[in-house]
Amino acid sequence: MEQTLYFILLLIALCSVSECVQRQYHFINVKKSWTEAQRYCRENYTDLATVDNMNDMNELKKTVNDGRVWIGLQKTSVDKWQWSSGDPALYLNWGPAQPNNGEERCAVIMSGQWGDWSCGHIFTFICSSSNNEKLILIKENLTWSEALRYCRQNHVDLVSVHSEEIQRDVMNVVKQASTEEVWLGLHNYCSMNMWLWLSGEIVCYQNWAPGNGTEPEDCRLEKRKGAVQSGGDQRWISRPETDRLNFICSRY
Repeated sequence: MEQTLYFILLLIALCSVSECVQRQYHFINVKKSWTEAQRYCRENYTDLATVDNMNDMNELKKTVNDGRVWIGLQKTSVDKWQWSSGDPALYLNWGPAQPNNGEERCAVIMSGQWGDWSCGHIFTFICSSSNNEKLILIKENLTWSEALRYCRQNHVDLVSVHSEEIQRDVMNVVKQASTEEVWLGLHNYCSMNMWLWLSGEIVCYQNWAPGNGTEPEDCRLEKRKGAVQSGGDQRWISRPETDRLNFICSRY
C-alpha cells in the first residue's frame, strides 16, 4: 500500500513540474500588422503565439530577437484580454506600467515582458504550432486494441492529448465521427488506478466529463480506456475496451 501511494505521489509531482509543455514557437522575421500576422500564422502554423504559463514564456523567449514582436494577445473589451485562439488570458507577463489602457489593443513582447501597442503598427511576430501536427479520424468501429493496431500499422499511434491546443485539434476532427464517442490513446493502469497515455506520459492536462476519470475504475470485468465525445462539450469519458468506436490516429 505504501509503495502504491509513493508511486501516485511521484507521478503527481512529475506532472506538476513538467506542466506538459507541448507548444512550439516560430519567429517570423517579416514585419506585419497584428491582423496580418494573425492571418499568416493561421495559414502556415496554428495561430499567433499563445502563452499559458511560465514554461511557455521561457520557450517563447528563446525565439525572440530584439525589438517589439507581436504575440497573439488582444484586448476585446475594457480590461479584458484574450488570445487569438479565443482562450482567456489566465497567465500574464506585463512589463512596468503595462498595459496602459489607451487605444493600444494588441500585445508585443519586448525585453522579455509584454506591452500593449496599436494593432496597426508593423512588427515581426511569433507563431505557435501544436507538436501534434496531423490527426486523422478513422470511421471504422473497432475495439480499443484493434484501433491501436490499426494506427500503428497505418500511421503512428492513437492520439495523445497533452494540451488544450491538441484538444482543439481533436475537437475539429471528431465532429465528423459516426459514433457518439471516439477512442483516444488513453488507458487506465488498473493496479495503480492511474490514467496514462500510450507513450507512458502522465495525464497532466485533463478534460474529463463529470463522473469520469477521477474515481477508481472497476477493472474486474473489463479494462477501461479513454474516449472523447463527438458531440456536446467533447469531453473525455471512460469506456470498456471492447466497445466498438471510431478512433483518431496521429500521422506524425
